[in-house]
Amino acid sequence: MIRAVKTCKWCRVEKPFTDFYKDDVGRDGRRPECKECTAARRKRWYGENREQEIQRVREWQQRNHDAYLEKQADYRARGTRDHRAEHLRRTFGMTHEAYDALLEEQGGCCAICGRAPKPGKHLHVDHDHDTGEVRGLLCFSCNVGVGNFGNDVERLERTVDYLETRPAEQAELAGLARERAGLLSGVA
Repeated sequence: MIRAVKTCKWCRVEKPFTDFYKDDVGRDGRRPECKECTAARRKRWYGENREQEIQRVREWQQRNHDAYLEKQADYRARGTRDHRAEHLRRTFGMTHEAYDALLEEQGGCCAICGRAPKPGKHLHVDHDHDTGEVRGLLCFSCNVGVGNFGNDVERLERTVDYLETRPAEQAELAGLARERAGLLSGVA
């Protein structure tokens, strides 16, 4: 029976073959380090050689301008839905179907202001930054507002109080100002 596991050369953890990149040179057809260790090594190398790598890519783009433009066109042609699906999965652990279900549950509108997104636009996924839990879908303005208030409920309540009492206070002050102006001008 063929073993479907392999021990990573770097972390020394036994993992399934699917956790290793394919490599025709290796005896078992897989790289010696697991995908996780490969990603960590590449990230470390890029951090140490960032400027050099950026320069290498720019030079390739200049030397292979037509191929670069073709790659860019292909990337755009794959469609924003694929890119959005990857963003939702990577950032929030949710599928397009889960997003669509939440949008339907909210009546197709922002959970705070009730406005529907403009055609071709999406609502933003609002989530608790401490727990990662998704709370709902918000329009850009509401999402920024919640973010700027830092999830501080007391601050939001004080804002509501401010907005509710401010017009009355302003009207009262305007009346006092008119009265005082009348007294100063001799008109009572």
